[in-house]
Amino acid sequence: MSFDRSQWTAVITGAIALLLGVGYLLLVQLLDSRGEMIPAPMSVLQILGTTRSG
Repeated sequence: MSFDRSQWTAVITGAIALLLGVGYLLLVQLLDSRGEMIPAPMSVLQILGTTRSG
């Protein structure tokens, strides 16, 4: 079974798509394992707001 150029392109494109999909899933798992996203305290936000405007 020999592949012509279009079949090699399809195989390489499929492999890249699979790698991107697996990489995305790994990234989501990593970010999700860090725990709950807690916003910054209001005091920190107020300090940042006053230093940037002044």
